[in-house]
Amino acid sequence: MSETAESFEFTVDDADEGKRFDVFVSEQFEDRSRSQLKKLIDEGSATVNGGQAKSSYKLRAGERIQIEFTTEDDDRFTPEDIPLNIVFEDEYLAVINKPAGMVVHPGAGVSNGTLANAVAFHFGIAAESTDESKKNRVGIVHRLDKETSGLIVVAKNEITQDRLSEQFASRKVSKSYVALVHGFVRRLNGKIDVPIARDRKNRVKMAVDKNGRNALTFYKVRQRFERFTLLDLDIRTGRTHQIRVHTAHIKHPVVGDTVYNEGRDNTIPDAQLKKAVRELDRFFLHSEKLEITHPVSKERMSFEAPLPDELISIITMIREREH
Repeated sequence: MSETAESFEFTVDDADEGKRFDVFVSEQFEDRSRSQLKKLIDEGSATVNGGQAKSSYKLRAGERIQIEFTTEDDDRFTPEDIPLNIVFEDEYLAVINKPAGMVVHPGAGVSNGTLANAVAFHFGIAAESTDESKKNRVGIVHRLDKETSGLIVVAKNEITQDRLSEQFASRKVSKSYVALVHGFVRRLNGKIDVPIARDRKNRVKMAVDKNGRNALTFYKVRQRFERFTLLDLDIRTGRTHQIRVHTAHIKHPVVGDTVYNEGRDNTIPDAQLKKAVRELDRFFLHSEKLEITHPVSKERMSFEAPLPDELISIITMIREREH
């Protein structure tokens, strides 16, 4: 999916000197939620003098603030009757096994067919609601890339959304992924602890950047093949494209990820396997396990989604060619 960006620029005047960065940004866009604007700051889409800054940064007069919206982060959508694989649901939240190919949230160029549209329908949110604060509003707490499958939790009301968002922010949520990466990963386990920010040359991409936000990924080898490795990955931070950027950084990019693997899919020597990866038309990245604390009952809850058939078929093909 291609994204377009809408950019804004402000200059800090004397009256705003000493004001927190996040407070200043929220005052410029009162129609957007604080969580949406904080995400822009965390990802480096809101900058101070062209560089990334923390939400708590105290502004100085004359500084230049640039803000770039690459998605339309409104949380009101037209309900659509789209089938969902609901793993768990109660009156407060739902855990959904998202298929690859489904966009989580409407953005530039995508206004329907998303998980948010489907959730609005299945939760029975009335499009004609007279309460503007509740009209077509769903709580997307975290996200998965379009071409990543697996577990995602959605809140059914604002209080639940705030409590779940706090769990994510305080790293009390456990998220485990499975990825097939290029190359033979020699260490059985390890961690990737390098900061991530918006790519300065391509604002749709992310990149390792010493001035970016901290990002921590732990990995463990599940199975090794001659030219590939199946990894279990536990992310302790939720940066955009984190696993994809981190695995590419250690020279083991995700199979099927044409944005970050720099053509590695095209170097697969087996013609049939190369064709199968190309026709997969998705990343070999799956959100397999999710553990949260229920925001009302306080019960610790664990969920698991098995690898989808299209990914199992790739693993089967690799195993057959190594025996």
